[in-house]
Amino acid sequence: MSARIRPDLESIPGYVPGRSFPGAVKLASNESTFGPLPSVAKAIAEAAEQLNRYPDNSSAELRGALAEFHGVDVSEVAIGCGSVALCQELVQITCDSPDDQVLFAWRSFEAYPIVTQVGNATAVQVPLDPAFAHDLDAMTAAITDRTRLVFVCNPNNPTGTAHRREDLIAFLDSVPERVLVVLDEAYYEYLRFPESDHPNGIELGRTRSNVIVLRTFSKAYGLAGLRAGYAIGDPEIVTALQKVHIPFSVNRLAQTAALACLQARHELLERTDRVVAERNRMREALMTAGYRVPPSQANFVWLPLGERSADFGTASAEAGVLVRPYGTDGVRVTAGDPHENDLFLTFATAPETMTRFLG
Repeated sequence: MSARIRPDLESIPGYVPGRSFPGAVKLASNESTFGPLPSVAKAIAEAAEQLNRYPDNSSAELRGALAEFHGVDVSEVAIGCGSVALCQELVQITCDSPDDQVLFAWRSFEAYPIVTQVGNATAVQVPLDPAFAHDLDAMTAAITDRTRLVFVCNPNNPTGTAHRREDLIAFLDSVPERVLVVLDEAYYEYLRFPESDHPNGIELGRTRSNVIVLRTFSKAYGLAGLRAGYAIGDPEIVTALQKVHIPFSVNRLAQTAALACLQARHELLERTDRVVAERNRMREALMTAGYRVPPSQANFVWLPLGERSADFGTASAEAGVLVRPYGTDGVRVTAGDPHENDLFLTFATAPETMTRFLG
């Protein structure tokens, strides 16, 4: 090859999606098992008739609807091709040198180290605490004069753990104002804390110009295949995001579907109660069988199986259920439909499985 490619790209791992193959139950990608509502499908079909036209690059109608929904000004809303695109754009607007640091817990969303290195910055990983949650005190202690950005995934992917409101307030108060804090709330709709403990990042960010919140339509709203996410934060940050936004990357169908989902949000968010019920049922069954399963506030459960994680994933696949192993840390299992979860639980609680992985 004659063209010069950045040599450091050789060390960047590609993002690995959850596996899929025909006939298998897929509990590896945290997707919604519910299809689009009829009203959403109708809006998508109508929008498809205009695919010869470019989408609105500013996503003005969607930004306006989200601003009204969250009680913020439209200047505080940015749209991205999924919230992961916004993660990378946030690195781009805050970091311009390998000396710049991006701080995050580990293990957390596996895109964080990727977008950090793509942005030519340096990743600083802070181990989770013994309960598989963000160690917020350790993260505060890890902030230096080189720290530009901090990702806080709440609830955390892949462990499902979440911090309560007061924990986040104390952490945000400890972060210097010059450091941008990204509250990644991709699984926000599955939180079930009491109202007094509920960690709504948008509310916490109203009085903090260095806080920006990410949400997505991929999970609870069931639009994983269309890629629409958004950020809410200070107008200065939103303006900067618009400067690095890839033109037309949020397509017409995604914008239309997201608007239709907002209009049908009460019906869609009622579905999360069923997912939460399945999540809790899976956790209880696994704990009764002898697995260690931290409390989850997302649409999945976490099995900290350590060195046995990959073998567990292989054995589960052989039993017809695809789950998501993470190196030597653990296995994430999405809460799917009841019959899908039953198939996984049958495998996981079988005597031979427990002898092999719990013995």
